[in-house]
Formats: sequence, structure tokens, C-alpha cells
Amino acid sequence: MPETSNTSGPLPGSWRGVLGSEEFPAEKDRYHLYVGLFCPFAHRVILIRQLKGLQELLPMSVVKAYPKGDEGWRFPNSDSEYPGSTVDHLFNSSFLHEIYYRSPPTFKEYKGKFSVPVLWDKKTNQIVNNESEDIMRQLNTAFNHLLPEGPQRALNFYPSDLSTEIDEVNSWLVPDLNLGVYKAGFAADQEGYSKACATVFATLDKLQEILIAHNRPYILKDQISELDLKAYATLIRFDTIYVQHFKLNVGMIRHNYPYLHRYIKNMYFNVEGVRDTTDFKHIKENYVKSHPGINPQGIVPDGPVPNLEAWSEMCEKWRATWANPDGTLNGQIYLSYPEWLLGLRTGRLSISN
Repeated sequence: MPETSNTSGPLPGSWRGVLGSEEFPAEKDRYHLYVGLFCPFAHRVILIRQLKGLQELLPMSVVKAYPKGDEGWRFPNSDSEYPGSTVDHLFNSSFLHEIYYRSPPTFKEYKGKFSVPVLWDKKTNQIVNNESEDIMRQLNTAFNHLLPEGPQRALNFYPSDLSTEIDEVNSWLVPDLNLGVYKAGFAADQEGYSKACATVFATLDKLQEILIAHNRPYILKDQISELDLKAYATLIRFDTIYVQHFKLNVGMIRHNYPYLHRYIKNMYFNVEGVRDTTDFKHIKENYVKSHPGINPQGIVPDGPVPNLEAWSEMCEKWRATWANPDGTLNGQIYLSYPEWLLGLRTGRLSISN
């Protein structure tokens, strides 16, 4: 479920409790996380849980990708019913909305949407937070005191010395790409769609230019950050679902954005744990079977094939150039692409043909 705001303040029907505060201290197995593997906003939370090694500290239940219907997201009757989904390990609920109705102070007066992710406190029997941005930031450090010394404890997706730079990129990445794909997909008229579509591809251009400029694996060069989790969660869905389902077919990552293509392949194949969080079956079946106004028959497309192209020998040579500012390896260039391959360039979207 997409957010409708960034971190400007509470939204109607949202919980904004702080994990690690006096009210909600971080304790092992005190909290429970509810997610959907299809949702890019829940995906960023799943990613940080995985990369920080919080699986034993924070158990998780996963709703089915479909059907949604009038009663909202459902849990399977068993963990084998719909691979990747799980039963509600806490309450054995049939629907996610039952979790919302259990939480004070709104109880059954709640009028908001039953979205994922949801962070639940088993000790006080209430929702702590259901805003992905908040949960992601809180999981970044809240459980550090319970983690053993090592790389996962040291991993920081929002370091103070990079916070200004992260905030600046967030100011356009979130509204123009993470939310931008939804603005295009659910546009009510041609003008709204065309405007949103142009914004999405302008943002892809901008993101690719960053990667071209520094020849490093992540948006902030060598430091993986929350920006990479947010970008990956949208980009990994782009060719697979957004191109056809949200009519963002002006170009594809694999064909028109070679640097972004290598970027998401590096995240998927080389960052330990990322691949485990990515379920293309959940992603494809959720979108096409949950939006009858866009896809009335609910037919799942067979392509693209493959869902993500393989990490190639050329990609491996590119990885070996990261230590070289000029992008060379043994005197050969593995960084540059011809100009005609470098994205679509926003100006072309205004040309009628």
C-alpha cells in the first residue's frame, strides 16, 4: 500500500509510536511485524530487518498477495497454502483488519486503510507503528544493543554524517519515483497520467546520472543506505509489473537504463539477504489481481523473461572497476555506454509521434 506522505507528520489512521522509546523499549520477541511481500513500502522494512539480522528478535507474519476484496488482505490457512505467505503467528487471524481492530484507541471505530507494514507490541497489545518510513528508521538502530558485535550491528542506513545528503535525495526519490509510479498507474485522466509518467522517467534519468557520475555500487557511492532500499524496492518491480500494469512503458530498466540495471542486479545478486526478500510471484499476482479497474480479468503476464537478468561476466568486470575512478580495468573501459543507450532523457516525452 503506497504512502500518501513522507515524514511531515501523522496521517489519518496511522500509528506513529517510536520503537526504542521509554514506551516501547526494544526487547527480544516483544514485537511482531506484519508485511506483504508484494508491497514496495513493506519491502523496505523487510529489507532492513533482513540486512540487520533481526529475524530472531522480530518475528514476522506475511499476508497473501491476493485476493484483497472488501475485507482487505488475508492470511493463508497454512504456511503451505500460498508459498511465501504465512498464517498469523500471533492470533491466527483470517484478515489483516482483525489486527487493526485489536489495537486501542480506535478499535472498531478505525476508518483508515488496513495497510502493511504493521509493527505490533505483544506486551501492551497494540499497534506501535504502521508507517514504513518510521519502522525502517527505527529498526536501523533500535535493536543494536541486542545484536552481537559485528557488521550487522555496525550497519547504519541513516548515518548522521550523511543525513543531509540522504534527506535531499529523499525529497525527490520518494514523491517522484516511489510514489510517482502509483500516481501514473492510478491517474484518472490522460493529462494526469502523462504528467506523472514524465516525472517518473525524469527521476530515473536523475538517478542514473548519479550512478554514472561516481561509478560505485550504491547511491551514496560505497555506503549502502536507506536510499538504496527505497530505490531497489521500486526498481525491482519496474520491468516486472509497472511497465505494463501502470502503463510506464516509455522504457524499461533492462533496455534503457544500463546503469540502473546493473545497480539493481548488484543489490539482488551481491548484497546478502536482498534476493531472499524479493518474491516475483507475490509482486506480479498482487498487482494484476488486486486492481480490477486496471486489469479486470486478473490475468498474470508471463513476462518479462527472466524477471531479472543474470549477473554477467561484464557485470563482474564492472564491479572490479569500483576502485578505479576512471572506470577502467587493465586498461579497458567497463563503465561507459553509448549515448543512445543512456535512458530516454525526459525531453523526449514531450515529443508527439
